[in-house]
This record gives sequence, structure tokens and C-alpha cells, in this order.
Amino acid sequence: MKRTIGLIVLVLAGSLSATAQTTDNMDRIEVCKQNYHTLFGGEALTGQGTDPEMMDILQKFIFGEVFQTGHLTLKQREMITCITLATMQTLPQLKAHAEAALKVGVTPEELREVIYLTAPFIGFPRMLNALGTINEVFQEQGLSLPLNRQGTVTEATRHATGRAIQERLYPGGIASVMAGLPGDLGKPVEQFLTDYFFGEIYSRGALDLQTRELLGYCVLTTLEAENQLRSHYHGNINAGNTPETVTAAVIQCLPYIGFPAAIRALRIIGEQQSANRERAVGKLVRLSRIVVDPAQLDAYNALLKEEIEASMRLEPGVLTLYATAEKKAPNRITILEIYADRAAYESHLQTPHFRKYKQGTLSMVRELELVDVEPLIPELKIK
Repeated sequence: MKRTIGLIVLVLAGSLSATAQTTDNMDRIEVCKQNYHTLFGGEALTGQGTDPEMMDILQKFIFGEVFQTGHLTLKQREMITCITLATMQTLPQLKAHAEAALKVGVTPEELREVIYLTAPFIGFPRMLNALGTINEVFQEQGLSLPLNRQGTVTEATRHATGRAIQERLYPGGIASVMAGLPGDLGKPVEQFLTDYFFGEIYSRGALDLQTRELLGYCVLTTLEAENQLRSHYHGNINAGNTPETVTAAVIQCLPYIGFPAAIRALRIIGEQQSANRERAVGKLVRLSRIVVDPAQLDAYNALLKEEIEASMRLEPGVLTLYATAEKKAPNRITILEIYADRAAYESHLQTPHFRKYKQGTLSMVRELELVDVEPLIPELKIK
């Protein structure tokens, strides 16, 4: 029988489906034994040791219930578990799960990147403690150290690379958060985030950006970092993770961090989902159909590009400006415009960059048709 955790159901007002590691006619004891054997090679629920009752509770809950909650692979679950244990500095358990991670398909390079990823969140000393633990596992398994390098940036490229990743995940950066510090010392911190966090750590190989952002959310869940959990939720969505995946990852952390920390993160996810639904209802969505004088098309496209880039960079209420041209008639242009609400649209019309575009293209535009439309799936996010 597939089960979900009652308290989590209350928090989320719904349950999550079981993972692929189970079958419909297996109860939690069967699932526990199967998952435990796959991960550790031994047998669960043996009734042996000094505390067999607690081990019985622990194993059935973690490997029989939590491992059935949400659509995560065993590989994802073990990476999440390893980064959570590394954050908590519970190194004996980290060693056991590092061995399990390798057993279910996490490569040595991937596992090392999981540990490297903790450094910006918990600092170098604790990262090095965890790194020493997984290096013990590598050596015990006969792996030659150091592993292959995974860095992708140079001194000359780290800033540009970090800036590109940061803008993809967090458009607008964190300038407002760092503003007002004495001696204007917020600026170096902003650059540290761009160059080191995103430039040197997030750009590394072995793990893709989507996985890194999901694992980072698990670190922040463990640390109970509320403000960062809110921003990194949007970073996860921008990286391509679904709300269900982020939620399942938090639940995977739950047995290791406890209910209070997990519920804090789950509530934040719920709040963000509610806010997204409210924003979706109030969105203004429009198609602008434009016919441009073919002789002035290059000049028009240059002004349009400048205006769209400025709007997307400077206006939080401008959610999407996506311009297309017909292949056989490139002077026939359609722009999908999505604004957070009517007020955001009205504000957009008053900006200097829009006014420059409007005045500069008056003589270029032959026809203009504005068509207000309704999204059929309002909660769907454009990636």
C-alpha cells in the first residue's frame, strides 16, 4: 500500500504519488527491505543491535514511506541525502550514504560536486570535513585521487559566466538586498556571489544547473534559511525544476532534519504557489501584431530589441515580451506580451525605453493591432 506522511498532507493539502521504486501491491515493509538492500546490500528490520525498536521505526519510515513520496529516482534521493548530511556534519551517516550513492549510479565526480556545492552555503571548513569523508570512501573503493577536474572557467571568464547563470536564475540579481551597507561594502559581496558562487561553483561540470539548484534548496531547507528559500524557489523553477520536484526533495530531507525545518520549507513552497496563482489570475496577456515598412525593417528591429531587453531587465512587472517574425514576410511581427497586471502595463507605457521605441518607430509601423487574449492554462510558467 502506498502511503504518504499525514502531517505533510495537512501542510500541502494533498498527497504526492509514489516513486518508481515501488509497485502498487507492496506495503511499506516490503518497500523498506527492497530499498535498503539496494542501497546498502544488507537486510533491513533484522531486530538485532542495541536499539532494534528504533531501527525498526527509522528504517520503515525512511526507506518504506519517505522513499515512496514524490517522483525522485534513487540517485536523486541519495544525492539529496548526502548533501543534507554534509550540511548537518553528520559524517558517519554521510559515509554510509556516500557508499550507497555510488551503488545506485552516482558517479564519483557527481558525488564530489555534491560536496563542493555546499561550500558557498556552509563555508569551507565544514565542506572540507564532508569532502574528507567521501574521499575515504573513494580510497576504500580503490579510486585514484584526485578525480578529474570539472572547472569550466578561467580568471578572465568567471565573472561573465557567473553573471549569465545568475541572470538566468535570478533576473535582477540581489543589488537591492546589498544596498545601504556601510562603506558601500555590499558591492564586493555582490561580486563574490557572481564570480565565486555562480561563476566558479555553479558552472562546474558533472552536475547540471537544474540539479545544483535543487540540491542547493535542500541545503537551505536544512539551514532553515527562510529568505533564501523564497528566492531559490524561483531559481529552481527558472532552472527547470517543477514545484512537485522541489517539494519531494524537501520531503526527502525530512527524516534527517526533522519536521520543523521541513515544514518551514514546505510552507514557503505553498506560499509561493499561492502567490503564483494569484498573479496568474491578474495577468494582462496581449498579442501585438505589427506590419513594418520593409525598407526600415533593420532599424525597427534594432529599436525593438533595445526596448525589449530594457523592459525585461528593468521592469519586474513585465513578465514576457517575445517577438517573432513570419519567415516568408519578416516585416510581419507578432509580440507576445505578458504583464503582471494592468498597473504593470500602464507603468511600462511611461518608461523612457518604451517612449524611445514608440517615438522612434512611428514612421516605420504601417499597421498595429493589439489583441487581448486569455491564457488557457494561467498557472503555466514560460521557461
